[in-house]
Amino acid sequence: MSASRPTAMPVSASGIICGVDEAGRGPLAGPVYAAAVILDPARPVAGLRDSKRLSAGQRDRLAAMVRQQALAWAVASASPAEIDAIDILQASLLAMRRAVLALARVPELVRIDGKHAPVLELPVETVIGGDDSDPAIAAASILAKTSRDAHMLRIHAAHPGYGFDRHKGYPTAVHLDCLARLGPCEHHRRSFAPVRRLIDRAS
Repeated sequence: MSASRPTAMPVSASGIICGVDEAGRGPLAGPVYAAAVILDPARPVAGLRDSKRLSAGQRDRLAAMVRQQALAWAVASASPAEIDAIDILQASLLAMRRAVLALARVPELVRIDGKHAPVLELPVETVIGGDDSDPAIAAASILAKTSRDAHMLRIHAAHPGYGFDRHKGYPTAVHLDCLARLGPCEHHRRSFAPVRRLIDRAS
């Protein structure tokens, strides 16, 4: 987990608003990541939008700007073991909760992309399509995506045969072929059907 960057409290009629998003619900391997961001109205970050609509270079550039200019930010994750234990939706919500609780500032409102929200002792709004309409949620989307991609590159260094550097754990044809040849590694999600089928066949 990355620590948030503490700065002065924002001056805003709408209070301290935090945007939250996750990355990595669909892959067969690796953690699910979430980020929480409180943007600084006095230091806006231009070009924020849904991380899936940006190139890798754009995401990296914007992620650096968010870390430098936001009032507070935090990144958290839930492990493959946690995903297998409580299912991917609950693990995503767990990562979101961890990210919000790791912020150096306590938000007055938490705005979350999608229709599901974690249990928080704070006011919460869910925003469908928020990662491409709300700048704070878009910033969180970018931090979650870039942080997870960096983690998958570290996994690739330890397990180069799976091609994690290319597909980041998503069920591409290349990944499925590698999985069939090599079997699952410790980073694969045992509860996901393609991985579970291989384990069942081997048992």
